[in-house]
Amino acid sequence: MKLYYIPGSCSLSPHIVINELGLDVTLLKVDHRRHKVEGDIDFYDINPLGYVPILELDDGTRFREGPVIVQYLADQKPESGLTPPSGTLEWYRLQEWLGFLTSEIHKGFIPLLYATLAGKYVDTARPKLEARFAWIDKQLADRTYLLGDTFTVADAYLFALTGWGQAGWLKSQYNAPIYFDDLTHLQTWYSRVRQRPAVQRALLAEGLE
Repeated sequence: MKLYYIPGSCSLSPHIVINELGLDVTLLKVDHRRHKVEGDIDFYDINPLGYVPILELDDGTRFREGPVIVQYLADQKPESGLTPPSGTLEWYRLQEWLGFLTSEIHKGFIPLLYATLAGKYVDTARPKLEARFAWIDKQLADRTYLLGDTFTVADAYLFALTGWGQAGWLKSQYNAPIYFDDLTHLQTWYSRVRQRPAVQRALLAEGLE
């Protein structure tokens, strides 16, 4: 398998999952400015939509949406517990979290990441995103991870997205950061996840340490 990634982007999520599972996956870095892959391959030939992550299977099949990719990866080793058994209540809760993170957090960051183009819309987008993170903070008040005591692919996804805010590595690359100073449960969770060996290896490999 191959994972096409951009350092610090949402592709950090499947990178972490790959490390958690110990899967043999080739990592291919994408130059997001030139849209070129290592070896000067045009990334638009890999994904016409131009974004990462892309997971390419050995038979050439490609998946391009992060939540699907992390679930596919976790299903390769169901005993890992990174995704609950399909059809259980916990599995539906995982789908709920992945949907929320995609629509409310991931997409919520877009105006902040492109603040110059977004203009005054940032003044609407930022407080909405901050409110969503405050809600996540409350959910983490009495649990170790998003679904309870077990680390799942949803935690990997949230970790990648939280890194786009004050706590992480992209805060200097845009002009409308959000702040987590009062979100103590989120901060504790973030530190806990960051200490996982699989996360440390992903951060080191992507030059984020």
